[in-house]
Amino acid sequence: MEALVTAQDLYRVVTLSDPQFSPDGQWIAHVRTWINQARDEYQSAIWLAPAGDGRPRQFTSGERRDSSPRWSPDGRWLAFTSNRAGEKKKPQLYVMPTDGGEALQLTDLENGVGAPAWAPDGRRIAFTSRVNAKEMAAEQEPEAGAGQQHDEEDKDGEKDTPDPRVIERFAYRAETSYFDDRTAHLYMIEFDPESGLAQGKPQRLTEEERNYADPRWMPDGGALLARVDRKPGEDDLFYYSDVVRVPLDGGPVELLTGPATADAGGRPSPDGRWIALNSVPVADYTTANEQIKCIPASGGEPRALTAELDAHAFDLLWTPDSRYICFLVPEHGRVDLRRVSIDGGPVETIISADREILGYDLAPDAGKIAFVASTDRAPWDLYIADVDVAAEEPGHSPEQRLTEVNGEWLAAKTLGAVEDLWFESTDGTPIQGWIVQPPGFDPEKKYPLVLSIHGGPHAMWSRHESTMWHEWQMLAARGYVVLACNPRGSDGYGREFRAALHKRWGEVDLPDLLAGVEAVLARGYVDSERLVVTGGSYGGFMTAWVIGHEDRFKAAAAQRGVYDLISFYSTSDIPRLTEWEFDAAPWQDPELLWKYSPLSHVEDIHTPLLLIHSENDFRAPIPSAEGLFVALRRLKRPVQLVRYPRDGHELSRSGEPKHRVDRLERIADWFDKYTK
Repeated sequence: MEALVTAQDLYRVVTLSDPQFSPDGQWIAHVRTWINQARDEYQSAIWLAPAGDGRPRQFTSGERRDSSPRWSPDGRWLAFTSNRAGEKKKPQLYVMPTDGGEALQLTDLENGVGAPAWAPDGRRIAFTSRVNAKEMAAEQEPEAGAGQQHDEEDKDGEKDTPDPRVIERFAYRAETSYFDDRTAHLYMIEFDPESGLAQGKPQRLTEEERNYADPRWMPDGGALLARVDRKPGEDDLFYYSDVVRVPLDGGPVELLTGPATADAGGRPSPDGRWIALNSVPVADYTTANEQIKCIPASGGEPRALTAELDAHAFDLLWTPDSRYICFLVPEHGRVDLRRVSIDGGPVETIISADREILGYDLAPDAGKIAFVASTDRAPWDLYIADVDVAAEEPGHSPEQRLTEVNGEWLAAKTLGAVEDLWFESTDGTPIQGWIVQPPGFDPEKKYPLVLSIHGGPHAMWSRHESTMWHEWQMLAARGYVVLACNPRGSDGYGREFRAALHKRWGEVDLPDLLAGVEAVLARGYVDSERLVVTGGSYGGFMTAWVIGHEDRFKAAAAQRGVYDLISFYSTSDIPRLTEWEFDAAPWQDPELLWKYSPLSHVEDIHTPLLLIHSENDFRAPIPSAEGLFVALRRLKRPVQLVRYPRDGHELSRSGEPKHRVDRLERIADWFDKYTK
């Protein structure tokens, strides 16, 4: 009998991230993450893969969560962050000799550390840590006093929770927690490369109460570039950011970008002459393309290098010769690696294939690239490729797959085939989609269909979607044909296609989704009386919107959705999304926001609805789901609300493992109830 993918197989999934070449180009450090089912938690370890022949090997123990591997400039040490000191301990900075030995702890900061970055001289490491005014003052006290305070707080097991919690700013919570009075600052610690020990205490480099992130050293080692939240204390600090240069000589922080754009990803060229960054105009924050711009390191106006590219450009890296900037581009259901010259000119393709590139790094000699990619047959693997844009087929350089992290257990499974599907919407607009067939598919049979809708609203899915391949294969194994597509509003098809959703949520993409269903029905193997629909976040919104405007679906599962745009504005951790997408706050145009709220169409919902929501979801807060549930119960419609404690908006991707498995089984059981 065939072995099929089940919800329980989630416990076997391994993911890879953060590939980093060693200075000599011989090794690629990367992070492997898996689920410890017994402890119902995630674990991760640093692994090393040879850039040539040989097998990858585990480098750190992975007792808890090891991440952010960073090679010292001479290649003798690998720095990383880890919470191995204890379950409730925050991640600290460690180093480990690359030729073998024990990990050495460099920091013991109460609020942990993140984003380590080596100085060019290999004797300093920059990182971030969150502190408040009281803790900053305590840094000036004698070391014994600071240690005593730390010990006293450890006895309590946790920091004091404000009671009552006083709120004085617009954005005051995110993910699954409330903001406290701490902000992330840049720190630096001196390092002795001979002993592997820290030299003295960490030194804080920033003063202003703003959130600094993503530190990058200037090549001369005299300053750091960083991203920083805008306008401390004002209502937009959570949304827009600037790129700044932080000198190490005690001089003032230098602002490199202006208020008309939101900027991040500052990267200095290896020769120190230029600074590249990502930039998007504030006026068109959710519809404009994210561009790459370049600034002279000595000062000057930013110059756009990708203005002619009708797509997002992100995750940028310089080539070692400072001539090109490499970046990722989502397009037509794949993610490519491309580059652009510092002098401008056409964007060139380095690597392009039908897959999803999730992260990459360039070798020191720029001759090779390491990247993590997912395909529908081999999710989450590490590859290495030659960089040759002058090849006869640009973007198709020789490459080698270095890992098969999910190969063993997937080899024992029968997967459903994935088929490409292009179809026309009702107005003739071409739409891209994919069909996942049940294992053992027989076109002469009739199958139930799951319409799976992405979130965002401007996300882009692919046949290789790393966040969905397991769920799609699990549903296919339960006997469903799965349809996923990128309706208007999706990224990857140009600005006009993405901006079509502006002020028209549900209205413009519903015809695209239904046209996809009709295209599959026309193939003859789907039972038109057994259609179901699901989606999360904006996909949850669309699930409720679909069944509020269409009665053909026999069941629906709306997950972490937004169902009332008026209350969403005052409860979400991204209330400005309403202003960006509808050009209005609730008091300015309540009729418009109510018109596009699924809750306003509740009387037209007759489809049995499963509502899945996390109680600590601050992105799409649970009152919206509660409101839809109560209305449907009052109308005596079939509805069920499943609440997951502790988890937030990322339940399906990084929530508690048992919750994730339970969610998958509940969705499949709900659909089975009404289709089988």
